[in-house]
Amino acid sequence: MIGAIVGDIVGSRFEGPNKNPRRKNFSLFPSNSRFTDDTVLTIATGDAILFDRNYRDVYREYYTRYPKRGYGGSFKKWAQSKSSKPYNSWGNGSAMRVSPIAWAFSTETTVLDEAGKSAEVTHNHPEGVKGAQAVALAIFLSKNGASKEKIRKEIETRFEYDLNIPITGEFDVSCQGSVPHAIAAFLDAVDFEDTIRKAIFRGGDSDTIAAIAGSIAEAHFGIPDDLVEGAFSKMTDDLANVTELFVKTYINHDFVKPDKSDYGWKRLFRILIK
Repeated sequence: MIGAIVGDIVGSRFEGPNKNPRRKNFSLFPSNSRFTDDTVLTIATGDAILFDRNYRDVYREYYTRYPKRGYGGSFKKWAQSKSSKPYNSWGNGSAMRVSPIAWAFSTETTVLDEAGKSAEVTHNHPEGVKGAQAVALAIFLSKNGASKEKIRKEIETRFEYDLNIPITGEFDVSCQGSVPHAIAAFLDAVDFEDTIRKAIFRGGDSDTIAAIAGSIAEAHFGIPDDLVEGAFSKMTDDLANVTELFVKTYINHDFVKPDKSDYGWKRLFRILIK
């Protein structure tokens, strides 16, 4: 879950055509990085699970609380409308928000079923459901110790994604155009930070590709403390509180969210000792 948030925030300033970084050692949390709809709706998914609430209602509620965070046009219309019907989307929004499900449910069958349910309230197109399920399964397999080779085989066989997809830099917000790039970035990486950098270097819808890749990498590699601190330093208190509660409940019972004021001093200290 935090992996998705890190990827979203780090990738936020690179989203869009021709915005991918020109060098690989770009700064991860500069002042112009911020959380977007990817973070908001990921945490909303966690909230729905924690309090046994309907995904549809929680997604609408979180949109109302954070309305200017880069949502897609179709999602905004849906969230603002009186109709609760899904809009047959194949966009990558279903895949970027699904990560909490892979942590909260204990069998492959329930993870896939719940991922489908979370997608279908908006993204009821087969590609929208498929993208959410593929990401949830990759996280579930990772958290249970599966090798990258097994993950690759399962995703390619079950969902027919090409995970040898070349880097194009094309801005593509579809599940079929984003999820394979995100999973490929994870499979090619040596650690969590490398996953995020490789995902963003692919260009295009960078925050979402990095959010998806980061959500899988978290389960496989874990996340360095300084990147956890960086993510929490950018979140509002209420988003941070829900994230902490979810992580404590389903991932790490001893987790304590970093103190924002403390993080500033820690970051300055790291700069000074380099």
